[in-house]
Amino acid sequence: MFASIKKGLGKTLEAIRDIVPAAQKIDKEILEEMLLEADVAYELVEEIIYYLPPQNSVARDDVKRVLKSYFIYDDKPPVHAVPFVELITGVNGAGKTTTIAKLANIYKKQNRSVLLGAGDTFRAAAIEQLKQWSEKVAVPIIYAKQGHDPSAVAYDTIMSAKAKKIDNVIIDTAGRLHNQINLANELKKIVKICDKAQSGAPHRKILILDGTQGNSAANQASAFNDMIGIDALIITKLDGTAKGGSLFSIAKTLQLPILYVGVGEGMDDLIPFEAESYIDTILDAIFGVKE
Repeated sequence: MFASIKKGLGKTLEAIRDIVPAAQKIDKEILEEMLLEADVAYELVEEIIYYLPPQNSVARDDVKRVLKSYFIYDDKPPVHAVPFVELITGVNGAGKTTTIAKLANIYKKQNRSVLLGAGDTFRAAAIEQLKQWSEKVAVPIIYAKQGHDPSAVAYDTIMSAKAKKIDNVIIDTAGRLHNQINLANELKKIVKICDKAQSGAPHRKILILDGTQGNSAANQASAFNDMIGIDALIITKLDGTAKGGSLFSIAKTLQLPILYVGVGEGMDDLIPFEAESYIDTILDAIFGVKE
């Protein structure tokens, strides 16, 4: 896990190391510059510096203590349901479709049966892409023609999964309609219909965020959260950006767990997010790898 997150944060770590060589202690001004270079939001950097000890130079453990505080969430009790229904949201281009395929692959490796629902009926390409991925991962899919009611697709997917005793249902949704009001109304309707198909569904609403968007992803996340109430996040394309520090801003803004991060294009490059490993990787670039 540590090696994978280090690989994924490669560009972010390079941006940090370019500022100054690693040291046992670091001047707060230099630390501030490093965090900003990694795309930690300015207001958050100021807050981090404020909560550090008053000395001009600070040690690794002091910084780690503050950084860890941004990844403390209220744990929700796990939901045990068959099928377990996940609704996937996010803007077009964030990597929604490939992430759904990678999630399905993870569940298959856990010997769980999976059914996909092509709920993004706004774009014909979205339906075709998900169908192609379902074939590659070898999991069944429920789909309809472009323009079909996405709520009906969600309903049919859940009902089919119930009849076949499928373990996991993953439902895609549109990333963009004519305007945000239309998108919000559609997502709310899908959520309502999911609950009609199976009480309590969707059991987890996951927002996919593009890691290359940096801090602007936090604003995007807030908008989706206002629409339907997001339960968890997945950050994609973390390997393609020097903006890995934006995860602190996202975590602080939403106070929601990050389930996985995408660190490559391979089917196995969606890895569980562990805050401790993430923070240690950032700190290794700042202070040097601990012996």
